[in-house]
Amino acid sequence: MTASVDTERTITLTVNGVPREATVPVRRLLSDALRHDLGLTGTHVGCEHGVCGACTVLVDGDPVRSCLMLAVQVDGHEVTTVEGLARDDSRGGQVLHPVQEAFRECHALQCGFCTPGFLTTIAAGLEKRDNAAELTEEEVDDMVGGNLCRCTGYANIKKAVHHANAAMRDAQ
Repeated sequence: MTASVDTERTITLTVNGVPREATVPVRRLLSDALRHDLGLTGTHVGCEHGVCGACTVLVDGDPVRSCLMLAVQVDGHEVTTVEGLARDDSRGGQVLHPVQEAFRECHALQCGFCTPGFLTTIAAGLEKRDNAAELTEEEVDDMVGGNLCRCTGYANIKKAVHHANAAMRDAQ
């Protein structure tokens, strides 16, 4: 008698607030499932080793490297990609997340390849902290330190973190 090999699995997850289902190979990376099975190409794949941060998405609100996580591991969980950061404006358009707006205002991107990972990581970091407390440079360094950018030199990215924090504090 031979054992049956489970090569595919149907997963159910919530992506950017929308319930989704996909049948994926059991060894499919989350980054590949998002891009190829669900058509969400905002998640970029850079190093494929978890070093660069370009593939960062939020799983249940926490930043994860989607190139290091299997899609089957998010079965039953909530995933937020860069496409899910903006919110509906109730008129058929969208309002950018404060971090997205800050990146635009502070010119914190150039080629844009690393931007989705920065946006999701920084959004999670700012949403989890007490915005009434002063944002320290050490906190900013922690938020951006795990993502690599070859274009900007980080000065405007760090400026955008402060800008977004102020906007989020003012919105409370």
